[in-house]
Amino acid sequence: MHALVNALGLLRNYLVTVPLVYFSTIFMGTLSLALSLVDSTGRMQHGCARLWARMLLWFGRVRVTVRGAEHIPAGPCIFASNHLSYMDIPVAFGYIPTQFRIMAKASLFHIPFLGWHLRRSGHMPIARNNPRRAARSVLEAASHVKEGMSVFVFPEGGRSPDGTLQEFKPGTFLLAIKAGAPVVPVTLNGTRGVLPMNSWRLHPGHVELVFHPSIATAGMHSNSAAALAEKVRATVAADFKG
Repeated sequence: MHALVNALGLLRNYLVTVPLVYFSTIFMGTLSLALSLVDSTGRMQHGCARLWARMLLWFGRVRVTVRGAEHIPAGPCIFASNHLSYMDIPVAFGYIPTQFRIMAKASLFHIPFLGWHLRRSGHMPIARNNPRRAARSVLEAASHVKEGMSVFVFPEGGRSPDGTLQEFKPGTFLLAIKAGAPVVPVTLNGTRGVLPMNSWRLHPGHVELVFHPSIATAGMHSNSAAALAEKVRATVAADFKG
């Protein structure tokens, strides 16, 4: 019986879920591109991304629980989250109740429709193997924050290969210090079970998105980045379940 249920789930994934994900990405990506012609701020495109994210989660039968939204500051901030799965991005877009831009690996910006949306709406690619370009991305992100836009980052630098919480890289927190913006630690649980690494099969499941109290960076200097990274990681770890 278990084998039959698994086979039916696999069949549904490739005949229903995956086509719906592709169709919605193409449709919403095209709509986002069209809106970018009349909205240079990226705010309308962000609305497209939020709807796209909710659609993907609904197609995959993924239920999201949010805790701690009251900790999100009224002004711009840096959301710093652990990274377990490609589904982390739809969860963030679907359930963070404020405008933000992401710093994500450069390869995502080369994916048709998704990458076009990211570029046209002001998101920032990170060239991890090019320190000079990475530093330029941090400065660009800091300017976004100073202009009033929050930024979402994955301080681990990539998805966790084994589902454990990895080291938080201090370089990411130079962004918060340079912008003088508070950091909101974010814990994501359950996304690895919904979409495991190196898999395209979406599994129904429950995901938890936890916002922790913000950490002020006013008065910090560049040499405080490592200590800030450790403090944020410890906060994320307190609610981390994998």
